[in-house]
Amino acid sequence: MKYQLNALTSDVLICIYVISTLYFRFKFENNGNIDPILSVVLGLSFVSIIWALIKLKILNPNWFGLFNSKKAKS
Repeated sequence: MKYQLNALTSDVLICIYVISTLYFRFKFENNGNIDPILSVVLGLSFVSIIWALIKLKILNPNWFGLFNSKKAKS
């Protein structure tokens, strides 16, 4: 059995994840002298986690209904 979340739950979890990782990055970079390359690598790592969860179909974002996939397929 594959674990999948519905669209609204996926959207909310992605928003919480993005806000918390941005907060973490700003807090982490503000407290120390961080190299810009390290900041980019950290950001790409956070994005790759979300990308992998979407590709594995664990998260099924609907982008809060902004892109209606049923109308686009017609």
